[in-house]
Amino acid sequence: MTEPVQATPTPIEALADKGPLEPPRSQWKDVWDQFRKHKGAMFGGGFLLFITLAVVVGPWIWQVDAQKLDIRNKDMRPIWNALWDSTAKVGWNRPFGTDQLGRDQLAQILQGGRTSMAVGWAAMILSLLSGTTVGVLAGFVKKADGILMRLTDLFLSLPILPLLLVAVTLFRQPLREAFGPEGGMFVLIVGIIAVTSWMPTARIVRGDILALKEREFIVAARAIGTTPFRIVQRHLLPNVLSPIMVSATLGLATAIITESALSFLGVGFPSDFPTWGKMLADAVQRMQQFPERVILPGIAISLTVLSVNYLGDGLRDALDPRIRGR
Repeated sequence: MTEPVQATPTPIEALADKGPLEPPRSQWKDVWDQFRKHKGAMFGGGFLLFITLAVVVGPWIWQVDAQKLDIRNKDMRPIWNALWDSTAKVGWNRPFGTDQLGRDQLAQILQGGRTSMAVGWAAMILSLLSGTTVGVLAGFVKKADGILMRLTDLFLSLPILPLLLVAVTLFRQPLREAFGPEGGMFVLIVGIIAVTSWMPTARIVRGDILALKEREFIVAARAIGTTPFRIVQRHLLPNVLSPIMVSATLGLATAIITESALSFLGVGFPSDFPTWGKMLADAVQRMQQFPERVILPGIAISLTVLSVNYLGDGLRDALDPRIRGR
């Protein structure tokens, strides 16, 4: 008995779906898959999250006043000094020791880290907004390109450190009277860092906008009558997200280093207000007798900046579709 001959499917039947289609893969899932393969970025993100939680939550757990003077317990060594020096003056209730005025070092690192991180985040956000705005306007509005880029070149040609010192000298006293000693210096330092660090972001964003605005999808959006604001919001900004995120991480590291340098030079926050840079400045004179006073804030600054740089590298690789597709 012969088997029945199966009918040959028509071209339409051959192209028809045989079952339900799988949902499209999320772009952010691809970004995360690429990001977690970068070991340095995972370390950087983890340490940045750890140090942020430590400086935010730490003072609530370790409830010791960082500015309290305790002369009787001054110059105490960290608890690990007892491992190799049995004669070291160690206080088990002061695990990181005390300085020459009896102030608790652990409390100062936590409080100083809160100040340094707050300055870094605030200055980074302001400089990022300023640089992105200037870059988008310069790249999208042809008439504004020349003026804005010459302004950017002018700021890039200014010596940053002398400019910072002059600005602090001129505006420190008025802002202190308006916002108080700590609040005034916070506003001043954040404003100075933001004003002097937006230029790289502006140049990067402008270059990407110039390349994108001549692409086919932008021409099509203009052809159907899309407003310029909508084109920028819907099409241009999402496509320049990668360089913006990388600039954000580098801006955070730059802001932390700049604030530490100003505090180290003695032109930052008041002398009794703890920051990582101020701790370094106070420890320099006796760093041979008490090296841990330089090492502890130095390690905090170095690891925080290093983690931010690694995080920026990982975000750059994950957000770049050419690298993500490898």
